[in-house]
Amino acid sequence: MGLTASKSCLGGKDQDQDQDNMVCCGLLTAKKEPVPLKSIEVEVEVKDHVAMVTSTLQYENKEKKPIEAVFVFPLPGDAAVCHFSAKVGQTEVVGKVQEKQKAREEYDDALSSGQQAFLLEESEQSPDIFSLSVGSLPPGESASIRLEYVTELAVQADEGLRFCLPAVLNPRYQPQGSEGGSGSGGSAQIVSVPACLVPYSLSFSARVSSPRPVSKVESNCSLDPVQYLNAEHTQATVRLAAGHKFDRDVEMLVYYQDSHQPTAVVEAGQTSAQPGSLMGDLVVMLSLYPDFPPVSVALCGEFLFLMDRSGSMDFSMGSGKQAQSRIGSARDTLLLLLKSLPMGCYFNVYSFGSSYEHIFPKSVEYSQKNMEEALKQVEKMNANMGGTEILQPLKHIYSQPCIPSQPRQLFIFTDGEVDNTKQVVDLVKENSGSHRCFSFGIGEGASSALISGVAKEGGGDAQFITGTDRMQLKVMQSLRFSLQPAVVDISVTWDLPKGMSVTPLSPPITSLFQGQRSLLYSQLTGESSGVTEGCVTVKYSLAGQPSQNQLHFSLKPTEDSGLTVHRLGARTLIRSLEMKERELRGQSNEGVKEKVVEVSVQSGVSSSFTAFIAVNKGSGEAIQGPLLRRHVPAPKDVYLGIPTCDYEVYRHPNAIASCSTEDHVYRNLSRYSQDNFCGSLLSSSRVNRSLHMDDENAAPLPSQPPRDPMLQLISVQRASGSWVLEPTLATVLGKTSEEVAKPKPASVNQEVWATILALIWLHGFKMEAQREWQLLAMKAVSWLQAQKVPCLTECVEAGNALLGSKVLKDTLGL
Repeated sequence: MGLTASKSCLGGKDQDQDQDNMVCCGLLTAKKEPVPLKSIEVEVEVKDHVAMVTSTLQYENKEKKPIEAVFVFPLPGDAAVCHFSAKVGQTEVVGKVQEKQKAREEYDDALSSGQQAFLLEESEQSPDIFSLSVGSLPPGESASIRLEYVTELAVQADEGLRFCLPAVLNPRYQPQGSEGGSGSGGSAQIVSVPACLVPYSLSFSARVSSPRPVSKVESNCSLDPVQYLNAEHTQATVRLAAGHKFDRDVEMLVYYQDSHQPTAVVEAGQTSAQPGSLMGDLVVMLSLYPDFPPVSVALCGEFLFLMDRSGSMDFSMGSGKQAQSRIGSARDTLLLLLKSLPMGCYFNVYSFGSSYEHIFPKSVEYSQKNMEEALKQVEKMNANMGGTEILQPLKHIYSQPCIPSQPRQLFIFTDGEVDNTKQVVDLVKENSGSHRCFSFGIGEGASSALISGVAKEGGGDAQFITGTDRMQLKVMQSLRFSLQPAVVDISVTWDLPKGMSVTPLSPPITSLFQGQRSLLYSQLTGESSGVTEGCVTVKYSLAGQPSQNQLHFSLKPTEDSGLTVHRLGARTLIRSLEMKERELRGQSNEGVKEKVVEVSVQSGVSSSFTAFIAVNKGSGEAIQGPLLRRHVPAPKDVYLGIPTCDYEVYRHPNAIASCSTEDHVYRNLSRYSQDNFCGSLLSSSRVNRSLHMDDENAAPLPSQPPRDPMLQLISVQRASGSWVLEPTLATVLGKTSEEVAKPKPASVNQEVWATILALIWLHGFKMEAQREWQLLAMKAVSWLQAQKVPCLTECVEAGNALLGSKVLKDTLGL
């Protein structure tokens, strides 16, 4: 489980605008009432590419009246929450999954009768937000809340496996007229304070084990040194160093030796469960890494780039003085993307906030003129378009006719703060037959449900960029995926012993990429009659050629897996059924909803239609007095605004005293006042920039960090792939224009010479970033080959002599 943080609901014309539209009410009492949450302890057990997470929250009521504590927090969007319990004194109460309305009623009834009750429920708008209510905690009493979930680790561009403990929960922008809102049926109320004021502590430890050696473990947070538990390095432990600042998600990257191998894990069912049921049968988790035959990169396509320009995109990617803003990093990434596109394709660039814009009325052919026009407009892009309303630009894009023989590829860049996540994901799925969707979550707190959801339903790939991550590396991997020919006619067939049958729990595979993992869950029913092995075959067609991959696997169940695979399989089935229920909404869909509740209750995995409820009926003594509601504040991602108001007084039933008008005014005014609380964390220029981003009379923005030399070089590459001799190129090479021009062999023109020098410089001095420039270098090589240069060897030797490098002609691909 994660800690919660929130972006402020502050104004200024181009912040995620319109305070009334934000689904949040930051509740930090002006009277400095004590916060009941004291500490969070997180223990993670990583087995291969699956993580089992246990979070323990310690609450203490130091007030003179009983309280109800409410904590809204993020979890990974694909997490399967499978255990919830509370311990008060020596009494432990284990939660059970119930239909959500029944759970809420039981919770209310328990509080009304003076009993202690605990409620854990998933937001109906987004599956990555949960609300935990701790009810009737008497004065002086402590409570320990324990919840467990399991989640898959995503494969990153550098082949690491990413685990993220969300520490940042940003208020989700709710577009006008969208579903949701506060109250029992809508969005959870997000409560937040700046990181420097978070009154509770976090401890985090992880144990990693795998059949393959653990190469290394990295994190965006300070870790104590990794401790290996055996000589083979197949087991290791790591801990978060003391002093975590609550200003970022806790991200852990695990690297294994030879990690990307197809695997199958078979797990035995519960002995107490009915044979033939999901929890009573075997469940298998297949991890597939397709091995494609060599194919040429596609030289066509319609590439659409959708850029978030809401106010929050102006915030920094990191905490250092030279940290680039999110919008600045996105601009640099767009430069790299536009330079890497193949000749002959089509493209367009869209941007959105409270409204949306496009550079061209419709997609245009990729040419030098159109590329220059696009880059000119991209350079002017600022985070000044207000809120985060992504649904309308997506509808506009999908309304545009596709271009024949130009497969549509959509790239979405956003910090992911929307309240209508399910609507957006459903829209992408509805149009999945016409495009592939690649998504990028920028900054701390980007909604994993949104970013992963649109990529999954759009047949693409999702990446998260936080802290000091280079956005370009991750985005270029997705561009390489998009240039792979689409894999079609995908089918999965099983060869199982007689007497066994298979029931898929995962939806059909709609996309496959070289180097990308696909996970499939299936229920295996029946007895194997002595046969110990099964086989699964994935068939597909790539570039018109039929192909297949096979995986033979043992039917012997894995030991000590703790029903992890069953719960992940149940979560996958639940998500598929929930989406089907939304598709059928307004029609006869009760059967689907009932099936979701049935699977959720049977598996003990939460859903949008169920909740965990635990009631302590221990001593039977009713807790006396009205309950004070205490919203546990969360650390914010940004360094602006502290929305505040008094806590509500909670008297069951239905007696909630709202904030006074005076408090409401104070809340709106106080959003500009965080520097009074955390002045040491802020520079006045940062506050000034964020409060006046759309003010023509405001002071100029602080200068951005100087552009990376590699990006300078890329910025002057032509659409064809060539370079020309010009001062910017000479500057990057560390020479004067005269020094660059003088050694040029007489038999070649300046454009050929400049292009060879640029390639030598990239190979000689920027090999660590090869994945970022590889595609545009391939384009340059293709251009050179088309020129039929007679003296390439002489040119490469002269270029090496000029630059002091030793790059071979073959290394350049020539």
